[in-house]
Amino acid sequence: MKIQDILEETSSALFSNKVRTGLTMLGIVIGIASVIAMTAIGQGAKNTISSSIESIGANLVMIMPGATRSFGGGPNAARGGAQTLTLEDANAIQSQVSNVADIAREVSSRKQVVGTGTNTNTSIVGTEPSYMTVRNVSIDEGNFISDQNVAEGSKVAVLGPTTRDDLFGENATNVIGQKIRISGLEYKIIGITKSKGGSGFSNGDDIVYIPYTTAQRYISGNKYLSEIDVSAQSSDVSSQVQNDITSLLLGRHNITDTTKADFNTMNQADIIATASSVLSTFTTLLAAIAGISLLVGGIGIMNMMLTTVTERTREIGLRKAIGAKRKDINIQFLTEAVVITFIGGAVGIVIGWLISFILAYLGIIQAQVSISSVLLAFGVSTVIGVIFGYYPARHAASLNPIDALRYE
Repeated sequence: MKIQDILEETSSALFSNKVRTGLTMLGIVIGIASVIAMTAIGQGAKNTISSSIESIGANLVMIMPGATRSFGGGPNAARGGAQTLTLEDANAIQSQVSNVADIAREVSSRKQVVGTGTNTNTSIVGTEPSYMTVRNVSIDEGNFISDQNVAEGSKVAVLGPTTRDDLFGENATNVIGQKIRISGLEYKIIGITKSKGGSGFSNGDDIVYIPYTTAQRYISGNKYLSEIDVSAQSSDVSSQVQNDITSLLLGRHNITDTTKADFNTMNQADIIATASSVLSTFTTLLAAIAGISLLVGGIGIMNMMLTTVTERTREIGLRKAIGAKRKDINIQFLTEAVVITFIGGAVGIVIGWLISFILAYLGIIQAQVSISSVLLAFGVSTVIGVIFGYYPARHAASLNPIDALRYE
């Protein structure tokens, strides 16, 4: 049979019962659309989280207090909750570890902040001028904390845009120079940072920056640091900087067993790699769950094709009687199955892309359709047509022409 004849016969067979063909195709459409949408959502989430992690700083290594241990061996404090990092540790890192571009000392807490007739519970970060470089913070209005503010322990504050909106109204102006209260003390607002958005760990816009010396004196009440942020000179040396910091602090804290370290270090590159790995697994899981509907759709195609073979038994017998070969019958029915899945796959890809576009456009969730997922969808739909169309096609080709002509 010629290709044109096969396509004409296929078109005639499928359009002879449009409703049944459409319902059979629907399973493939839903399956492909689900796979495309789920893959796009997973890829979008992966890109969003990676960019958010990257936005917290360049080549960042974070050092946090670890879990101290009691005499009985049980943990006294969770990671970040112990008090083991000091200014001397930060000074030692700055002076003794090579390939360090900059360092920022940090004293963090969460407090109720009171504005003009309003209040909000937000993060208080006591830090220094280098924090802007290390953690990729930019000023939108006013100024950031200065070295003089740190040296004098000044009661000054820099607000994130979300905190500003919570305290003074959305996109409020003339905020610089006004006062806020933290733990009963007044702080003068000297700056507003540019919006960064959530980082996956916290919202970089819902925050108040004050000098770390002020935070130690009035917030924490002690000399310890909540975190030391280090910016390596390049991503190539960040792992080495992390290892050097670990070795230095182990020696300074007189710890020989690394499993008993009273601090933790986190490399930004490792965080991104871990997050990407988790999201990739999650995306694959979502696509696999959505792919179950493809299996159901394939079974529907097989069911329809077997019904079609039964209905067209006399036609098959007549074709064989006038010279059609088993191969011709096989190709005819296999083509019908592949065309159904191919068209269903194309429609499913369009619907999946539209779902992803609408979700991203409305800001519900970021979604990014990749070329690889589209090609995979086309390949899967074709393979399903071949696999689930093979048995009905073979069954049709194996019919005895005499028995087929006698079929009522």
